Amino acid sequence: MSTELPLDRVLAWRVRRQLLHRPGGTDVRTVTRRLCGVQAQVPSSADHAVAARLREPRRGTTGEALTARQLVRTWAMRGTLHLLAADELGDYLALLAAARTWEKGSWQKNFVTVHQLAAMTDAVQIALDGAVLSREELTAAIVRHAKDDSLAEHLRSGWGAVLKPLAWQGFLVNGPNDGTRVTFAAPKDVVPGWGGLPDADEAASRVVPAYLGAYGPAAPATFDAWLLRNSTPKKRLAGWFESTALEKVTVAGRPAYARVEDVEDILATEPDRAVRLLDAFDQYVLGPGTGNPEILEPARRPLVSKAAGWIAPVVLVGGRVAGVWEVDGDDLAVTAFPEEGPIDEDGLRAESARVSSYLGRELRLTRR
Repeated sequence: MSTELPLDRVLAWRVRRQLLHRPGGTDVRTVTRRLCGVQAQVPSSADHAVAARLREPRRGTTGEALTARQLVRTWAMRGTLHLLAADELGDYLALLAAARTWEKGSWQKNFVTVHQLAAMTDAVQIALDGAVLSREELTAAIVRHAKDDSLAEHLRSGWGAVLKPLAWQGFLVNGPNDGTRVTFAAPKDVVPGWGGLPDADEAASRVVPAYLGAYGPAAPATFDAWLLRNSTPKKRLAGWFESTALEKVTVAGRPAYARVEDVEDILATEPDRAVRLLDAFDQYVLGPGTGNPEILEPARRPLVSKAAGWIAPVVLVGGRVAGVWEVDGDDLAVTAFPEEGPIDEDGLRAESARVSSYLGRELRLTRR
């Protein structure tokens, strides 16, 4: 019989595991590793996500880590741009590549064929060998090498759909920004000691426990939704969770897996009502997903998961989403979800002061 873990203790444990208690000595790389990457579709949100977990919030830490090659920016989980620790990049890419999503008929119908992608792969390896290219320069090089003008429209798309399979296979990452232009480079020229992608099953033996160590306990389907929107072959996914290092548990009546080492720690974690203001696209929400009722009341999901894939800034209380917030002029405006209970006013004001400090301007806390 599996161990039942109380949800309030699970959530309090997650808050600490995701460094939202802001322990001393935490830096940008530690945060990024612990969170299994930080979504960076909006670079400022990624930077704020890291700052929310540091003892003293400071802007620009992610940019500094990218310049120092401690972090890498590339398309990763769910096909979105992420910051990943440079020495862990191969593990995450290996799991994404294992799904071979670009070989599906529907993908080829909407984008390019596997034969066209193979030609693109050859072209990218030649074009980026020791070079850093803008999207326009990379597009021209691929079209020229592949002798296929039809690729140009796909390559110029801001969504980068046809470049994602190349990123997942370890052939390109984002290079340094050139003003407002995005650039691309080969991982071997950006990642210290780059050795290519490891075996996917070997990589999963590290990534799955890392994920559960931040967002667990969780079911395989929750992990797969976070990884690649449920695209991993089911047999392979099940195999990734067959490990003596993992234990079957239940949370709120739902079956899940936890790291063996975490079960007693969760049971010993005292629940609290700590308040945290998390910016848009925070990993606390993205890890389990906005459809997960453990952290978000289903009726409130439209206020958090909005049009065009936007994930709103949230008010976290006791590990649950208890409201949303936004900066509107000089106001930090909070919309509370009353069913989640009262929000400690002192805690909210302290968090508002942190956001003001991070942004470098005084904000007035208001309620909507």
